[in-house]
Amino acid sequence: MLSHIFLVAAFAVLPVTLAIPTHLQARCTGPGVNQATLSLVESFEGFSATEYADPTGNPTIGYGHLCSDSSCSDVPYPIPLSDADGQALLQSDLAVAQNCITLDTASCVVLNANQYGALVSLAFNVGCGNAASSTLISRLNTCSEDVDTVISQELPKWDESDGQVLSGLQKRRAAEVQLAETATSQGALPACS
Repeated sequence: MLSHIFLVAAFAVLPVTLAIPTHLQARCTGPGVNQATLSLVESFEGFSATEYADPTGNPTIGYGHLCSDSSCSDVPYPIPLSDADGQALLQSDLAVAQNCITLDTASCVVLNANQYGALVSLAFNVGCGNAASSTLISRLNTCSEDVDTVISQELPKWDESDGQVLSGLQKRRAAEVQLAETATSQGALPACS
């Protein structure tokens, strides 16, 4: 199962004060993702009701939830996970990535639900710190480039783990680009004003 490839120690929400004034950050949360995004994440993460080591040796459970220790003692559900508990854990983990993307993008960045979902999938996979410091977010935050162009050029760059290109990551990035390029009238960002 392809899980989070990078250590996600920086999986905390890191507000960017340039994007949202400090007094609004506490009130602003990232919108939920659409079903297409949820399906994409589930398909690439796969589900395991019990603990396993991801490709980089990190203890993992459910849909790619990185555990704090080898027994996954941080998981608030009985193990083995039921399908419902696995979904609840995934929603909780996605909320962190949703908030990261929402708070790390400038208020001038306009994303539809599919573009936003592609970025949330990336943050979920590589961690909030990596997504926040990416040239993808930097380029979007200039608000001077076409969003689809930036996404199609930058997402494929995230295809390595420990210096090795992984075909699973190439496939995931291609699926994220395809999702981002799928037209929808459903808006996502900006979520805060």
